[in-house]
Amino acid sequence: MTHSEQPDQGSPSHPDPRPKAQVRGHKQALRATIRSARDRRPDAERSAFATRLAQWEPPEGTKRVSCFIGVGSEPDTGPLIERLRERGVEVLLPITLDDFSLDWALYTGPGDLADGRFGLREPTGPRLGAAGISSADVVVIPALAIDADGRRLGQGAGCYDRALPHVPADTLVLAVVFDDERLSEPLPEEAHDRRVDGVLP
Repeated sequence: MTHSEQPDQGSPSHPDPRPKAQVRGHKQALRATIRSARDRRPDAERSAFATRLAQWEPPEGTKRVSCFIGVGSEPDTGPLIERLRERGVEVLLPITLDDFSLDWALYTGPGDLADGRFGLREPTGPRLGAAGISSADVVVIPALAIDADGRRLGQGAGCYDRALPHVPADTLVLAVVFDDERLSEPLPEEAHDRRVDGVLP
């Protein structure tokens, strides 16, 4: 699945029939494996990926994109965010709250960012509330892996499980993962999981 394919308008989930504890254990094992691989990824490969990611062109007519700032071993989204802003596209960035829900604020430039919780970089402008993400024409989210049917493996804190219900079903939702994190085998899925419509870059 790529971002150029037709979006499926927010595919409904089909929960894994296994016991919840087993599904969550499987997710945790996958997270550990993928994080370990990310930690070993060469800097040159990360840089090349960030450059390629920044070449993404949003659909015609896109005025606002919600994105995230990759930290640690996550894909570097900084060049993408700057490129979008240079093109005149507004960028929404998340602010993580105590309960792991997300607030949102518009990005106005590197000087707008401050250190946030959990080692994150967050915008300091006026907050738009949890429903602020609903104003985005395209939603770009983090992931550890995506399978061919759009199932997403997140980091495990549930931030986007809380945020995505605010996103209209017909809004394009795209995940950012490294090329080898696009999996052919189905990922475990729970009832609250929302599939993505494509993968960047």
